[in-house]
Amino acid sequence: MDKRKLAKMIDHTLLKPEATEEMIDKLCLEAKENEFVSVCVNPFWVKRSFQQLKDTNVKVCTVIGFPLGATTKEVKVFETKKAIEDGATEVDMVINIGALKSKQYDIVEEDIKAVVEAAKGKALVKVILETGLLTNEEKVKVCEISKKAGADFVKTSTGFGHGGATYEDIKLMRQTVGREMGVKASGGVRDFEGAMKMIEAGATRIGASSGIAIINGLTSENDY
Repeated sequence: MDKRKLAKMIDHTLLKPEATEEMIDKLCLEAKENEFVSVCVNPFWVKRSFQQLKDTNVKVCTVIGFPLGATTKEVKVFETKKAIEDGATEVDMVINIGALKSKQYDIVEEDIKAVVEAAKGKALVKVILETGLLTNEEKVKVCEISKKAGADFVKTSTGFGHGGATYEDIKLMRQTVGREMGVKASGGVRDFEGAMKMIEAGATRIGASSGIAIINGLTSENDY
């Protein structure tokens, strides 16, 4: 795998609450220079990121119902529409974790479907499972629900919860959704070796604040 191909699998991410305007501008500049597929920022920074990146191929990704997933579907729909209006073409939404664990599967599906409908034709939807809080049975169930609801990707984690992406979880998610959906590994992927492990397990996208370290780890000695 060459450097450019790897970069095209990375969402260059900055979701820290203390992120400043200067830090967001730096993120966008790094994304342009390294040709990452997107920057992933909080909704407040979507408009600025879009302005920084509008003449490039780098997309703007944002997060919905982040990081807890416990807002109502109406709020998630509003967030989605506003983010798209501001320039986002990818949205990563957190599921209603409590509803899933309560086996309120209809509510989980309605929540995802509402965001999918709000984004239809305008933005990709990635569904954040927060795998560190789920049993394997719950992971499989929510992957099945996400697929049924029409989402484009399933994603492991917010990076703010318990645990991050693991090889086993990516493999399980890929087995469940098949080849039609994307699988995003996010949370704790900090270097080239870690990223390649996730790709080997079935990830088609990597969410990381360490995007530059990941692609710089690709050398002739470990060329994939």
